[in-house]
Amino acid sequence: MTNEQHASLRIEHVPQTLRELAVERLRAAIMSGRFPSGYRLVERTLVDQLGVSRSVIREAIRYLEAEGLVEIQPRQGPIVATLDWDKTRQIYDIRLRLEAAAAAACARLLDTSARADLQAALQRLKEAFLSDDPQVLYDATTRFYEVIFVTAGHHIAWEIVQRLNGRISRLRALTLASTDRHVSGQARMQRIAEAIFAQDPDRAGEAVREHLTETAEIASKLLHAANEDDQRMGQ
Repeated sequence: MTNEQHASLRIEHVPQTLRELAVERLRAAIMSGRFPSGYRLVERTLVDQLGVSRSVIREAIRYLEAEGLVEIQPRQGPIVATLDWDKTRQIYDIRLRLEAAAAAACARLLDTSARADLQAALQRLKEAFLSDDPQVLYDATTRFYEVIFVTAGHHIAWEIVQRLNGRISRLRALTLASTDRHVSGQARMQRIAEAIFAQDPDRAGEAVREHLTETAEIASKLLHAANEDDQRMGQ
């Protein structure tokens, strides 16, 4: 067989499976708030809405359950996972420890190639902040942090962050909508990048801590306010 014949067999673009497409659509509906906390994910309704089979819906729900975006409740079935401050606080604690350490190590180990990767990720992030599509911003933010963790050599830590990424993105959607910020999210990311470019580990770690401390405070206020509203409505 000739090289040209070999080339004709090569799959250049792997098509998304129906399950992957269903996961994307359901995840986006949860992130946007279209499917709010506690919303029942009725299989028959989702089949009609997405136009796929029940088996695809079940696979997608299992995947989102593993991401922490869906919970299976007795006698109720799958629902959109609730956001509560206890779980959220733990997520921010984990992020602070892992991201601050990764940013500091990235600043120490930054080389020419990694600098170019981080500059490209930062530019993509700046453009994403101007986009009307939340998924574009979540993807750009994930890429920004991926460069930092990979450059730092913190591969296991990045695996942990990826497992939490669904919940992290959901919290990001919650806090980005808030106007109760002293410094914008974009400016916070810029400060983290500038400290890394300056190869200042202490400043890079501190920039991450300042960013996540403020974001956690915003999330705490929003979740406690939402909980109080729920309690009033239940009275």
